This record gives sequence, C-alpha cells and structure tokens, in this order.
Amino acid sequence: RLNLGEGAAYLVLESAESAKRRGVEPQALLSGYGNACDAFHQTASSPDGEGAYRAMKEALALAGLQPKDIDYINAHGTGTPNNDVSESQAMMRLFGGQVPPVSSTKPFTGHTTSASGSIEAVFCILALQQGFLPVNLNWSQAMDNGIVPVAKPEKKALKHVLCNAFGFGGNDSSLLISNGRETQDCKTQDTSHVPSLKVPRPIYVLAAKQISMQEPLSEGWMETPIVYDVPFSRSIDPSFKEYVSPIEARRMGRILKRALATSKEALKAAGCDTVDAIMTGTGFGCIENTEFFLDALSNEGEQLLKPTYFMQSTHNTISSLVAIQTKNYNYNATYAHKGISFESALHDAWLQFRLGKINSALVGCHDEMTETFYRIMKKGGVMGRDEERCGEVAVSVVLSNDGSALRQAQGPLCRLTGLKMLHQPTMEDLEAALANLLQEAGHSLADIDYVLTGISGDHASDAAYLEETKKLFGDQPLLKYKHLFGENFTASGLGFYVAAQCLKAGRVPAHLFVDPDQASAKQPSCILLFNRSDGKDYTLTLLES
Repeated sequence: RLNLGEGAAYLVLESAESAKRRGVEPQALLSGYGNACDAFHQTASSPDGEGAYRAMKEALALAGLQPKDIDYINAHGTGTPNNDVSESQAMMRLFGGQVPPVSSTKPFTGHTTSASGSIEAVFCILALQQGFLPVNLNWSQAMDNGIVPVAKPEKKALKHVLCNAFGFGGNDSSLLISNGRETQDCKTQDTSHVPSLKVPRPIYVLAAKQISMQEPLSEGWMETPIVYDVPFSRSIDPSFKEYVSPIEARRMGRILKRALATSKEALKAAGCDTVDAIMTGTGFGCIENTEFFLDALSNEGEQLLKPTYFMQSTHNTISSLVAIQTKNYNYNATYAHKGISFESALHDAWLQFRLGKINSALVGCHDEMTETFYRIMKKGGVMGRDEERCGEVAVSVVLSNDGSALRQAQGPLCRLTGLKMLHQPTMEDLEAALANLLQEAGHSLADIDYVLTGISGDHASDAAYLEETKKLFGDQPLLKYKHLFGENFTASGLGFYVAAQCLKAGRVPAHLFVDPDQASAKQPSCILLFNRSDGKDYTLTLLES
C-alpha cells in the first residue's frame, strides 16, 4: 500500500562539450527521456499502461538504444495494486519476456510525490557509479506476469537504467540514465539520432480563447470592455454544458471547467482534433478545491476527506484533464513558476518546435482566486496594491507550424517569432537579449509598433516598468491590459491573447494605451510583450502579423 514520505534532490545538467571544456568528469549521462499522457483517469492508471509504455519507448528511441540494452528499471512502484499492475503491463509490452531487474525504492523513502522522480534519479546514478541493483523491501515473489523483483542486494555492472516517474492524470515520464564513464568520450558516440536545435518553420498562433473578468470566449472587450471599480472580481463563466456532462461537472472545480471550455474552443477554432503536445502554466493551480480540502481537514479530521478535493489540489490536474477529455496521449507538462508560469509553458513549446519534435501544441494558463486567497495575497503584499485590480485567468492557445493545419483553421491570428527569458538580468542583459531576439527575427527596434506591458496599478511596479521600457524601447507606444483583465500569477497569458487578437483585427483599441495621447489607428504588424515578475524574472515575446 502507499506510504507517503518527504525529501528533496537536485541534479545539475551540463552539455558534454561544456563538461569536456571544463575538464570535469560527468557523474552520469542523461541519454534519453520520454514524456506521455495515459489519458485514462484523473487518479487511476490504465490497465495496459499506455502512458508508461509510450514514455519508456520514447526514452529508448531518443537514446538510440534497444530494450535489451537496459540493465535495470527503477519503477515508479507506489505499492498500490492499480499502479503496479499498470506499470508492469507497460514493461511487459516493451520488453516482452525479457524484463530487466526491477525494483522500487519508495519503501525506503516513502512516496515523496513531486520530489520522487528527482530522488530516484539520484539513486539510479549511485547504482550506476557503484555497480549494484537497488533492492526491494517487502517484495520478493515473482508477479503473476513473470516480473521478478530484486529480492536481495546484488552487485552488477550497469551501463543503462530507466527511471520512471508518474503522476496524477497519467502524466508519465521516463529517464534513461547511462554510466558517465562508459560514455564520457562523445566522439565515440553515434549522435545522428539526437534532435538538435534548428530554425523551425514559422510558428503560427491558430487560435486563442479566454475566460476572465470580461465577456467569456469573446473579443467583446475590444469594443465595449467591462470596467470594474472593485479591487477583485471573479471570472464571468459561460455555460459549461456543451463542454462537460453534468455528472462530471459536479466533481470539477471552476478552474477545470474553464480550462476545458477554452481548450475545446481553441481546438475547434484551429480546426484541430488533437495536438502533439499540451503545456500548461499555473501559478497556484486549483485554489478553490485546495481550500475545500484544508477546510475539511481542519473541521472534520483526516477520516472523511473527499479524494476529489485532494486530487484536484495537485497542479498537473488541469493539463491532464484536458488530455483525458481530448484523448491526447502525447507530451504533457505543467509549469508552476508563479509570474512566469505561462512563459515557461510557452518556452517549452518553442523548444519542442525547434527540436522538430512537435508540429502543434496547446499552450494554456489557468489560475483562480477566491475571496480568501485574495485577502491572503493582499495582506502579504503580493497583489492588490494601490490601484491594482485582481482577477482570474483561463487562456488556451493553439500553435502550429504545419501548413495543412493552417488551411483547416479559421485563419491564423499571428506568428510567434521570438521568445527570451531572463532571471535577475541587468539592464545590459536586457538590452543584449532584445537585440538578439530582434536579430533572430530579422527585425530592428524601429519595426516594433507597440510594446505590451504588465502595468497593473501597482505604483512601484508600474514606475519600474516605465523606467525600463524607456531605456529599452525609447518612445514606442506602450500598451496595458491588466486594468481590463486583472492581475494574477498567469495574467501574462492574457497579454499574449490580447496581442494576438489585436494583430488579427489589425488595430489596437484606444483603451489599451498607457498614454491616451499616444492612441493611434496605425495597423499593428509587430507587438512585443514585455513581462516582469517580482522584479526578478523577465520575458520578451515577439508576435507579428
């Protein structure tokens, strides 16, 4: 049965070329990785282990190895019947009757939930370095399907091991880690199968849909925006009947229903039945159900807790639910990086396009805010300062570089032509990143028509925005959007949506200009989004018609 624990582990990754240049010996080699979605159930694993099978198979393919090359598998191995049957079935599918030695190290540590993958990767590296098979605790008999556990300590020289880590909703990942000493000389390796960054085909924004303080799933805000004079307001929800059945809806928090509605509408507008990847950014995930769970724990104790509240308090619930509802077994990742959560998801998609691993992606940002959470954020000085308005966000964006997809869509909104992320940069760093972004996109500073900022009504933050934009962009007209949509941890996704819709419409509404005197009827062809979070994390995103 499941035994919970806690812990932490970190791994430092470095390219082979860099390590060789520095003259350091690698601890191990990350030779492959795979990510897939089981797309079966929010908590249960599928009987055939589809997600686990796909993740392990992809890791092998990226490493250029065959199943027979694997010397050991560190299983996800939670000790629950559903997980263990599903994972073992995936192993049988991939390895046939030649499943390598298998063990789960969770009996030693407990299931450390989000930390388990990193901790078990460290165990795999230690096993590679010291030449041993990690033993199982409390499991010594072969399973009915023939999988034999490592029942006692055993020394064995290892070259390649698989490390599995699975999550709620079927978010499955597998790492293929190889002995660093065996593979240290990269000249001896055949790396022709390894994807490398390249200039991709143009990445088009096929569709973008929102649910927020403005009219949902609509661009009515461009003509007649709803103006708020209160510091906090929840989103205006559409009818969810056409997106989720009443039976399912009763078990879903509002953030999940919003994610489904925006995702399905975006896919419909893009003419897509499915995509090659789903990336989601969320600052805090399902806040409302987290509150319900904590309230029940406080008031009723541990014995009568509803599993739905716990399951929906996990951050990857949103992305996995979209995959389950759309039967998408492909790449699925969630980023919970506060104010740059959306850009982190977008950056992942950008890299996957550049690696040639995907031709389409659904990128979303979803955050909710209850009255209680708003009061906590305001009291802590995180949000709601000065004239700042706060709200909720649900944005889903479909990206594609596939020409046939463009023909099926209702006409692309714009192109994504540049993206840079920086942590604690100096002004010189920002200037260099901007110059590099423009050079890569084939533009000069004069080509930028408008700069869309995160100005929100927080006086200190807004003053910093104005100072930095003046140095970076000179007198280019500045735009804002948070006075209409509110501030929250992934509000920058709404900024992306706003810029895309302005480019599609060929105009910028007057109520978006920071300085009303700069309002112009000039048709935009290039909008740069400039986002700063906590004065530490900065992103530059370039969209053009």
